[in-house]
Amino acid sequence: MRGFFITLEGPDGAGKSTQGRLLENYLRGAGLEVVSTREPGGTPIGERIRRILLDNAHAEMAAETEMLLFAAARAQLVRQVVRPALARGATVLSERYVDASLAYQGFGRGLEVGLVRTVNEAATGGLLPDLTVLLDIDPEVGLQRVRAAARGGAGGGDRLEREPLAFHRRVRAGFLELARESPKRFAVVDAQDDVERVHQAVVRAVQDLLAGRR
Repeated sequence: MRGFFITLEGPDGAGKSTQGRLLENYLRGAGLEVVSTREPGGTPIGERIRRILLDNAHAEMAAETEMLLFAAARAQLVRQVVRPALARGATVLSERYVDASLAYQGFGRGLEVGLVRTVNEAATGGLLPDLTVLLDIDPEVGLQRVRAAARGGAGGGDRLEREPLAFHRRVRAGFLELARESPKRFAVVDAQDDVERVHQAVVRAVQDLLAGRR
């Protein structure tokens, strides 16, 4: 039986890494094989692309270049990690996936969303998650978290995290629009709540997915 494909999305600072670790522990405790990964990255090729994408030295990167690099890393991840794991029945848990490109390069950068979608359909062979957990947070709050974590609050962050607040607000609006378009696939969780309460909300969404399979 094919495994589940679950993705965690949301603006920067929403706690995707923290909630990903907690969810992985929960799923393993439920007796499932879990393959956790992240985007961009998750493969040797993808990790090299990640360094290029997030490097602050590349401030001149064109939006189209950014979109294509994300798609290239994603294509490798799907073929090398995601599809093989799903085929053997494992649950794949990914921090970011196609919806991130739609939100960041489409809504955030202003590229035509249909173009971003078409490029990523080619990159992934049309593979979509069974469940996308959207950790929603006010971008101002999220960026405060990011910058507080970077060098003790002295500022910083990667190339995308350093984009102006208006960019991050467009990204959040994009995520919420995607969730409205696909309510059966998305579960929207308030990420500004206590970490444990956010985790419990994520678990409830995943339990609904597992119950549907059963």
